[in-house]
Amino acid sequence: MSIVGLDLAGVETRPTGFCVLQGMITKTCNLYSDQEIIEKTVQAHPKVILIDAPLSLPPERKSLEERTGNHLRDSDRALLKMGIKIFPVTLGPMRKLTARGIKMRETFEAMGYLVLEAYPGGAQDVLGIPRKHQGVEKLRAGLAALGLDGLKPVSSDHELDAATIAYVGKLYLEGQTVTYGDPKLGIVMPKKRN
Repeated sequence: MSIVGLDLAGVETRPTGFCVLQGMITKTCNLYSDQEIIEKTVQAHPKVILIDAPLSLPPERKSLEERTGNHLRDSDRALLKMGIKIFPVTLGPMRKLTARGIKMRETFEAMGYLVLEAYPGGAQDVLGIPRKHQGVEKLRAGLAALGLDGLKPVSSDHELDAATIAYVGKLYLEGQTVTYGDPKLGIVMPKKRN
């Protein structure tokens, strides 16, 4: 059984981190085009796909082009309440990422895959491991301390974020996560540890 984590970039010219997790063994790389992301994901035959990108719009908002004051979803508000910083999904550069994320979710769901939204930075906070801005090597060591194996000695921050959310996918399948916001389109996070 495999799980795919995608640290999706807003545009095809920037790297998307890709991770396949089987058991606790990771295989990561950076991908660029939608086509190669879709092909590599389908080749992995994942039980679940987790994507670090907004996969839905705020309630009652029909499109990104629609101008309203509503820029946050219930899941975004829940994370903010927990002290986890997020960017509004309909503002600035997040608009392109949101559009690409929604398109990617729709594509994979049309193929029959279970697709979930995850947020690696927030998951890293809950898991008690460093975020990438604290140092890529520290993040890699934190993931290794969780038991993830196969991480390359030199991995991009995108690959490590993809590995983080693939691990969240494993926790999801084990019933060790919480979904904030909409049960189907909310953000999946690890349960807080005692």
